[in-house]
Amino acid sequence: MNPSFHFPFRDALRLAAALAVFTSPVCADDQASWKFSFGPGKVPPDYTQVTPTTAYSDGTGFGFEPGTTVSATDRNGDDPTTAGFVTSDKPFYFSVKVPPGNYNVTVTLGDLNDVSATTVKAESRRLMLEHIVTTKGQTVTRTFTVNVRTPAIAGGGQVSLKDREKTEEWGDWDDKLELEFNDTHPCLCSMTIDKVDCPTVFIMGDSTVCDQPVEPWNSWGQMITRFFKPGVAVSNQAESGEAIASSLHARRFDKVFGDMKEGDYLFIQFGHNDQKEKPPASAMGSYKDDYEKKCIEPFKSKGGNVVVVTSMFREGDATSGKWDSLKDFPEAARQAAADEGVTLIDLNAMSKLFYTALGSNVHAAFALTDHTHHNNYGSYELAKCVIEGIRQSKLDLAKFIVDDDTGFDPSKPDPADTFVMPASVASGTVKPEGN
Repeated sequence: MNPSFHFPFRDALRLAAALAVFTSPVCADDQASWKFSFGPGKVPPDYTQVTPTTAYSDGTGFGFEPGTTVSATDRNGDDPTTAGFVTSDKPFYFSVKVPPGNYNVTVTLGDLNDVSATTVKAESRRLMLEHIVTTKGQTVTRTFTVNVRTPAIAGGGQVSLKDREKTEEWGDWDDKLELEFNDTHPCLCSMTIDKVDCPTVFIMGDSTVCDQPVEPWNSWGQMITRFFKPGVAVSNQAESGEAIASSLHARRFDKVFGDMKEGDYLFIQFGHNDQKEKPPASAMGSYKDDYEKKCIEPFKSKGGNVVVVTSMFREGDATSGKWDSLKDFPEAARQAAADEGVTLIDLNAMSKLFYTALGSNVHAAFALTDHTHHNNYGSYELAKCVIEGIRQSKLDLAKFIVDDDTGFDPSKPDPADTFVMPASVASGTVKPEGN
């Protein structure tokens, strides 16, 4: 495990779970709905009460993760779904054991006696709800859709996970739906979880798009969830250090092809690591051929919609002004999309506009001393670029874009100095694999 990975209360638990999943069958539970009421006081009919001492266990299948500390308050309101709540001055984590699939999560937030502010992330820091503020006496109900998966591949076998995917990244692969509640005064009153049949957006790629498990790293793949309404789920199966060839070898694409259904989407972004393979992949040769024959065509053949996303530039391209570090790989991706007649989102071109707009402050989009991987701000802006690409491409998926996103010009990004994103507990200092 990464020696600078700081998440003291879940490492051992996740390691044990990671070992268990390879020696026991995937959860066969056919339950499809859960209801929870948080805090003391009245409990609505058919709801399960959750108190600060409700710790997660496999036996109950729900509860707060180890290390989570919350307090509970009863405001004695007339409505039992809003009368009480749990809160904390630190991020807190609540998990429910669920079978693989897509779930609508509906949360009721607020404090009848005070202002509240809640940000919700799911699984491995996927942003679901951003800074939901309620005034004194107000509660709100919000719904979002989350994908839960395990390494099992339909038809047999499992994804060949890297060691870190079995430890600090295990939240993306275990049999639990894990939710993080964060912000200045997060107040959780009640929650329902319902399994749903809905479109899935699968994402395949490398460290610049995968669910990064620790602060300050982040990717557009774990920010894009914030910009979708309920009714579409994102299954981000990208991984740090991956190229097309290694993802195929690890059966990551087999996993996606086995899970997909007609009408689903596959967003593919590779290039950063493919150019550094030994021997290096040929952009217009093996890389483009694999893109078309082994990635795009199998998904299309099953009735899926493929979106090719070109890789964003590295910071050095902006500071040097040469814009050449990715060589011919973005162009090869463009040609693969054209050859196969699928949608192209040219994040490579949009990132150039974004970085150029930041000027001498371009590193504000990157994490620590990293010049390839982004922080929360950089990934948030790149996610807005991808959303804009969805909108401009007139994909059916555009109907799920949230109402408060009315368009984005990457040459006019949000100011970096006013951007705020509540940090998750997990942090580290070692760069993600890949560059």
